[in-house]
Amino acid sequence: MRYRRAGLAKALACTAVVALAATACGSGGSTTTSDGKTVLTIATFNEFGYEELFKEYEAANPNVKIEQRKTGQGAPHHQNLFTKLTAGSGLADIEGIEEGYLAKVMAQSSKFEDLKKIGPSDVREDRWLQWKVDAVTTKDGKLIGYGTDIGPLAMCYRKDLLEAANMPSDAEGVKALFENWDSYFAAGDQYVKATGKAWFDSASQVFNPMHNQEKVGYFDADDKLAIETNNDKKLFEQVVKAVEGGQSAKLVAWSDEWKRGFKESAFATKVCPSWMLGGIRENSGPEHKGKWAVSASFPGGGGNWGGSYLAVPTQGKNKEEAAKLAAWLTAPEQQIKAFKAKGTFPSQTQALISPELLNQTDEYFGGEKVGLLFAEQANKVPAAQYKGPEDGAIQENVIAPALQSVEQGTSGADAWNTVVEGAKKAAK
Repeated sequence: MRYRRAGLAKALACTAVVALAATACGSGGSTTTSDGKTVLTIATFNEFGYEELFKEYEAANPNVKIEQRKTGQGAPHHQNLFTKLTAGSGLADIEGIEEGYLAKVMAQSSKFEDLKKIGPSDVREDRWLQWKVDAVTTKDGKLIGYGTDIGPLAMCYRKDLLEAANMPSDAEGVKALFENWDSYFAAGDQYVKATGKAWFDSASQVFNPMHNQEKVGYFDADDKLAIETNNDKKLFEQVVKAVEGGQSAKLVAWSDEWKRGFKESAFATKVCPSWMLGGIRENSGPEHKGKWAVSASFPGGGGNWGGSYLAVPTQGKNKEEAAKLAAWLTAPEQQIKAFKAKGTFPSQTQALISPELLNQTDEYFGGEKVGLLFAEQANKVPAAQYKGPEDGAIQENVIAPALQSVEQGTSGADAWNTVVEGAKKAAK
């Protein structure tokens, strides 16, 4: 989700607690309210789309009170997670985990419950896409998380801005523009030449999905740093060349300036994992309804960016109740509702073939059948890219700042040297 959801918000989860009436921040575990209800705490980041679902669960389970600890971005949430894992107390009963931090969590799998043992007996592994399950299963078969969403990739673009540049804007016409990354950046050069304006929002927002399409990520399967042997240098140089050609709006993702950039038409295209739809709607505003389109044509065919899990730490007090809630939240029916609320696309196999999902349209994007589009994109993902123990830290704390420095005038060669040095330090 939404790294979904890159960014370095400074507030930790303890300062983003929502409605903690009965449990002090950082106390960890479940308590009981004055009227005897079991309090279940759940810590999430960005948008999981669960707010209305919590109300629904409480109505069906009047003995339960749910309290959400919601952090704006992934980095501080996971910092809090790992700090309190080490401390041995203070975590919520259910903790959200983003895929970029999963390997680091898996290295501490003994600190999480095996959901095969404490979860509801009717929860089968075939509820999810197989690669989603594989990523959160230990070598000895322990399942430490229930999959929430995934981030199948599409391309969003402003039809009116492409038309103003005398470029094709219909679904068929943009296929050639978005066929591969070479054609995407070539189209960017054409757009910049015609308009003098930026083609995309942020260099790091383009690099991340390019990287996620590669077979080998920042680490190989043996957790050895691979950034000097994989394809990332070539991808980095492609993005740097585009920045030097004026294609980047030079906006830091999730910043106030980035949010205003949507409203101010500062760029024409946006790499668009499913969870980005809600952000585009919110940031662009009603005045741009119908101007944005989403295309299944994506450079390189597709891929996945983001996706999370719900896990139950062993330090909790009502672990079976927590597992029951996590199982309910990650059932196909509930994840379809979360998608409707915030665009978090389901990872459940039954959800992906549900008429309710496949017929879901989005009037903001011209009535596009976004459910069907992203379901088809999800099926193009053969397997999850392996994420090493410091994958998330490298992406957020090394790659993104290096590309931002390029946008501010640093040479690509110097920025890449900084990447290599930073990745080596993070991997120690």
